[in-house]
Amino acid sequence: MRRADRLFQIVQLLRGGRLTTARDLAETLEVSERTIYRDIADLIGSGVPVEGEAGVGYVMRAGYDMPPLMFTRDEIMAVIAGTHLLERMGGAAMATAAREALIKIRAVLPEALEAQAKRVEIHAGPTLRPSDRDRHFIDQIESAIDARLRLIMTYADEAGAKSTRTIRPLALWLWRNGWTVVSWCELREDFRMFRVDRIEGFTTGERFREERDKGLNALYAQMEDRGFDPKLII
Repeated sequence: MRRADRLFQIVQLLRGGRLTTARDLAETLEVSERTIYRDIADLIGSGVPVEGEAGVGYVMRAGYDMPPLMFTRDEIMAVIAGTHLLERMGGAAMATAAREALIKIRAVLPEALEAQAKRVEIHAGPTLRPSDRDRHFIDQIESAIDARLRLIMTYADEAGAKSTRTIRPLALWLWRNGWTVVSWCELREDFRMFRVDRIEGFTTGERFREERDKGLNALYAQMEDRGFDPKLII
């Protein structure tokens, strides 16, 4: 956990008005008591009204709140809608991160905006809500994209015909029918988009180096020249 996140969590834990010991904070945040003492001292030094002492416990004076985020009302609603979208349609790690982000955002919203934020809802139909298996696939594919690792996968097309493909994953795109892996297919020597829900399994292969004619910019240029070819999605 980053130190800034830990300080934020300490403030949230102390906002309940109940005396909390450094040991309890350390166990909750999985750090040493010495780290908690140092963090408490820094919070007090920055003006956060924490009272107490080592060996006794700490409490925050009533009425203190975190400063509001420096966003407009529309910006806040857009951020919350986006995090809801990722929570419902993203990979497992992405969904967890979105939930944690929402908790942090709502904790510092002014009361009027908090009431509006609770009314923001995003509903995903069955074709857009990934299964638990697909959520984990999305996480693994995202990691392979970041690391530029080839994927060797077993894939079933719309007719159920299976093939083994080695691809260079370039991006994850969300379409009307779900998530696709935008890639360079080494079998076809061309760009292809594979639906995540049709991937039966995969392993990571060797790292690939970026090549101008096999990257996203080349795909964008191709789509600009020829338009989008539905046959890219198989």
